[in-house]
Amino acid sequence: MNAAFEAPDDRGETIARMEPLAIGEGSRHRTELTDLAVELAMKSAGFRSALPDGVRAGLATLVRAMNCYYSNLIEGHDTHPVDIERALGEDYSAEPEKRSLQLEARAHVEVQEWIDGGGLEDRALAAGGLVEIHRRFCERLPDDLLWVEDPDTKERVRVVPGALRERHVRVGRHRAVSPGAVPRFLQRFPAAYGGLGKTDTILASAAAHHRLLWIHPFLDGNGRVARLMSHAVLGGALDTGGLWSVSRGLARRVAGYRERLAACDLPRRNDLDGRGHLSEEALAEFTRFFLGVCIDQVDFMQGLVAPDRLRHRIQIWLEEEIRMGVLPPKSGAVVEAVLFRGELPRGDVAGLLGSGERQARRLTSALVERGVLRSQSSRAPLHLAFHARLASRWMPGLFPE
Repeated sequence: MNAAFEAPDDRGETIARMEPLAIGEGSRHRTELTDLAVELAMKSAGFRSALPDGVRAGLATLVRAMNCYYSNLIEGHDTHPVDIERALGEDYSAEPEKRSLQLEARAHVEVQEWIDGGGLEDRALAAGGLVEIHRRFCERLPDDLLWVEDPDTKERVRVVPGALRERHVRVGRHRAVSPGAVPRFLQRFPAAYGGLGKTDTILASAAAHHRLLWIHPFLDGNGRVARLMSHAVLGGALDTGGLWSVSRGLARRVAGYRERLAACDLPRRNDLDGRGHLSEEALAEFTRFFLGVCIDQVDFMQGLVAPDRLRHRIQIWLEEEIRMGVLPPKSGAVVEAVLFRGELPRGDVAGLLGSGERQARRLTSALVERGVLRSQSSRAPLHLAFHARLASRWMPGLFPE
């Protein structure tokens, strides 16, 4: 009983063991990495500004499910966005394992939605913010996903939502800092990464990503917390609007992602490798990789939803639906107007079709029921809806069939 109240073991590691926390001004890598950060900022801003407001909101909802899919896939949990979408509608599989993964995915989406809504404010890099991300995610998980096995003793241990670990852990060849040292290392984050300018924050997002995983503050869930933290940091620095996801790029290059993370765990190689305990060369390479993945994902999404291309793919799909009798004729004209304007008042539909109000309401209802359009209420304007089940036709390549 006394053991339950003992302080976690602390080997007395100093926070100097985590240095360098960022790529220094005098580093030979600094100019190249700064150029990448500026390129990312310009491309992200250009992509966001090119989309009408009404399209942004629907796309961000789909990207949230996509981000969840790829982040969980990195952990070996494969829950397709269509099944994630079903879980958000409380439509769960009868298979216990699949249902648990759906609940896990729903938890991830809900936490990201909370982040996107400003729930973290400026606490993405603060210990309290990181703990809250973990708590919100884990408290929504089914019990069978809250147990981990100690690889050495084979003992099963329950993960406590929002609790820092009280055990020693090893990740690959890396032995993380002792559990008693975890709070001390987390407290260094705001001082090192907070209050920076835009370019430095973008660069720091990569460094903080690795350093959080290096600390390994939680018994489980560290990868998801790190990627949600990066999503929050980049969202704040770049005002991304949630329109692209670094997790997709990391999952598609998962071997390179893990290899570079492991390299960052290694100590400084020689006198040319920075002045900290850990390798600056490895941190610079991971930063280069991380920012390159971000740029690639912005380019991918921009090409995928470029107005002319997106309109063309949707119109082809609509023509097929109309020919099969699934959607009424003239559906294309309404969707075209929504795409062009970003939103369409319901009262404009009849004039657009040259028809009566009853026919306009019937056509609008058909488009909403089919998941083409969405609306906050029966009188609110119409917006384009982006559903996972239609993504393979509207936005091929976003995720697997």
